[in-house]
Amino acid sequence: MLLATLAWATSCQQATRERKEISRNELLDKIRGGWAGQLIGCTYGGPTEFRYRGERIPDSVAISWNPGCVKWYYDNAPGLYDDLYMDLTFLEVMSRLGLDAPADSMAMAFAHAGYPLWHANQAARYNILHGIMPPQSGHWTNNPHADDIDYQIEADFAGLVSPGMPNAASEISDRAGHIMNYGDGWYGGVFVGAMYSLAFVRDDIHSIVSEALQTIPTGSRFRSCMEDVIRWHQQHPDDWKATWDLCQANYADEQGCPEGACATLDIDALLNSAYIVIGLLYGDGDFARTLEISTRCGQDSDCNPASAGGILGCMLGYSNIPEQWMDNLREVEDRNFAYTDISMNRAYDMTLRLALQQIEAQGGRVNDETVVIPVQQPEAVRLEQSFPGLRVTQIVEGRQIQDFGTLSFEGKGYVVRCNVKSPRPDYVAEVEIIVDGKSCGTMLAPAAFHDRTQELCWKYDLTQGSHTLTLRWLNPEPDAEVNCYRTLIYGEEE
Repeated sequence: MLLATLAWATSCQQATRERKEISRNELLDKIRGGWAGQLIGCTYGGPTEFRYRGERIPDSVAISWNPGCVKWYYDNAPGLYDDLYMDLTFLEVMSRLGLDAPADSMAMAFAHAGYPLWHANQAARYNILHGIMPPQSGHWTNNPHADDIDYQIEADFAGLVSPGMPNAASEISDRAGHIMNYGDGWYGGVFVGAMYSLAFVRDDIHSIVSEALQTIPTGSRFRSCMEDVIRWHQQHPDDWKATWDLCQANYADEQGCPEGACATLDIDALLNSAYIVIGLLYGDGDFARTLEISTRCGQDSDCNPASAGGILGCMLGYSNIPEQWMDNLREVEDRNFAYTDISMNRAYDMTLRLALQQIEAQGGRVNDETVVIPVQQPEAVRLEQSFPGLRVTQIVEGRQIQDFGTLSFEGKGYVVRCNVKSPRPDYVAEVEIIVDGKSCGTMLAPAAFHDRTQELCWKYDLTQGSHTLTLRWLNPEPDAEVNCYRTLIYGEEE
């Protein structure tokens, strides 16, 4: 790992084109602004999270910022801040083990953490608990949620500990992001991390967006989508809704996520990253407008303003976030997030220590009063794609496993969503998966929410044609249920 890190550091130093000196106080101010903007944005969009799917939040719906609202979520719904406590898990591991902390250590920390997870994160947790470690835990053949938003909402830390060094942030994202994502799901985090990184050394949000996009390879659909958003903003500079409409028409066709495919839910990183960019470009440096637009885009309307607010907060600095947002934040800065022993104030300090280490590791200088950042020219990460050439061709809704029988289908893949219930919390359903009359092994499906699998079985690499799928429940118990509530059939893209 050390040799790999040194090789990457050499590559990053070769990509350096400028050096920027800032005071240590300004560095800390920007770090604090990044964390503060994320918390504020997450809280602001919390009440509308996934309540508007495939539609904008109408202007007639007020989005409030009431006194005490952050404290209320801390006290009553701390799970809202999954964006932040996932970030903090990785931050804590790096604080203990160093900037080159291995992916396996990060993976084990979050897999065994007490907090609840969903989508790509939960699929990765299940994989890790069953011995499938990163990067395979996030690969689309092992994780049906590989393109989902998960690492995108957790990548803030990578940019915040890499001020002005987007390639260093990408290296961290390579390790952390492939724990739970691949392809577009990974690109969302790489892009967000790069925007945070560049927010330390650029004072124009449009430049930050465009420059950070250079970390995403040409030929990827993710890059094409972000380039389209930038172009549409140029064509409709005063009408964010026109750009939203074009995104909906061209990119709202979720195919990967078994919950969102062919549904109004769209939790993929690509579309939600587009909403972050819409908020940043049309917000044009105005904190309130940036949060409002990224929230009103809908779908994951807490995570998107959290990312947009954090990036802009880093650019502006904590001391320049408008005062109307700060009282609610200051009420909780000394309180630990749920499932952690880390507060906002402690996160600021942890991040600063790591950022100073990163500056030195990448060839910069750390002095008593100032730092010299070796600003990096962004370089594209590797090209990768999830679910290539696959489209959903059939959906079968709602079957208990005892009624599943044998499903005949035409295609080359399938995913079966499941929900296991039992009065015995340690119950684990054992289900034999039989494809075309041949056993493919036994799936273990825990009833415990923390350890659950969201999908009972999946396979994407059958030969295109006629197939059968049979599920055999090996250990039924009284009052236990295995509900196969959604089966997706995949065929070749025409």
